[in-house]
Amino acid sequence: MKGLRLLVVCLGLAPAGVRAQQESADSAVPPLEVRVDSSRHELVLTAGPFHLPVEAPEAEQMAMQMNMNMASMEGIVLQRFMWPMECWVRGLRVELVDRQGQGLPRRLLHHLIMVNFARRQLIYPAAERVMGVASETDGGEITVPKSIGIPMHVGQGLGVYVMWHNQTGHDLDGVYWRMTVKWTPANLQPRPISVLPIYMDTNMSEDGNNEFLVPPGRTTKSFEFTLPVGGHLLGVGGHLHDYGSSVRLEDAETGKVLVTLRARRDSTGKLLGLERKLFATHGEGLRIRANHRYRVVGEYDNPTHDTLPGAMAHMVGIFAPDDMTKWPKIDPTNRWYQKDLADLLGNGKSM
Repeated sequence: MKGLRLLVVCLGLAPAGVRAQQESADSAVPPLEVRVDSSRHELVLTAGPFHLPVEAPEAEQMAMQMNMNMASMEGIVLQRFMWPMECWVRGLRVELVDRQGQGLPRRLLHHLIMVNFARRQLIYPAAERVMGVASETDGGEITVPKSIGIPMHVGQGLGVYVMWHNQTGHDLDGVYWRMTVKWTPANLQPRPISVLPIYMDTNMSEDGNNEFLVPPGRTTKSFEFTLPVGGHLLGVGGHLHDYGSSVRLEDAETGKVLVTLRARRDSTGKLLGLERKLFATHGEGLRIRANHRYRVVGEYDNPTHDTLPGAMAHMVGIFAPDDMTKWPKIDPTNRWYQKDLADLLGNGKSM
């Protein structure tokens, strides 16, 4: 079992060889190809070529980021497509390749996220982030059992955005990303448990910025929330940056720690990876109650003498709601939703 980061599940089949082009008049946006392999139950998305300018040295980046939040970052491109089939999505694999199809190091990728414009998130009134990978996702791959999955429907409008992280010391041309999405057909019996992603950020704000400063020593960020529908948390992953030590979920009313994900770091504190935990595949998992206060907490341990900008800490999970009809609906008049949509459609400068 390969784990998860932001997971998915799909219902039905579509013709093989479906292609989609990026819905944008901007000629600078590389084309996106969408191909369905019904025999392997895979949807293959390929985008490129991308030009990756070399990033500034770390110290110079820190100085620049002091006056820059995530919503204003350049170089993040959204590519849109229509979901081609009824199914449950149950995993993905992301690879980076050059023009010749040769593999490139995954460290060039900061994160790659798939967005569903047809459904909102559970906690935040923003478009659903269906799934994604980050630099710390082991192997660039997420796979869960066929017994669970995120329901996807023909014609749903989706998009994928990527943030690059080129610290090779030189510009790179002809870079492609390839995402292979694993799906379960609609006629599978017994039917999978329908689950949806839940995103829990320690510092998300309405303007789309979820970054914070990390002064020397230990820093803790937390956010309390309630859910409109109860259910079971079947698994969790998360995201931290360098010097991040852990992210955890607590019962805010009792103080009980429900789950902790610990970072793997090198001797200098640089992030190597983050734990992922799967609670149940056929069982009930971790019970989450409606209208009950919970808290997500991120911790950093900064051994340097500098205040570091651009830190993040969030947890993502696989959530099986008790009643799918109680999942909150998109409100197109909501300011948060409007800001999120504007950021995404303005090249996807949003997490």
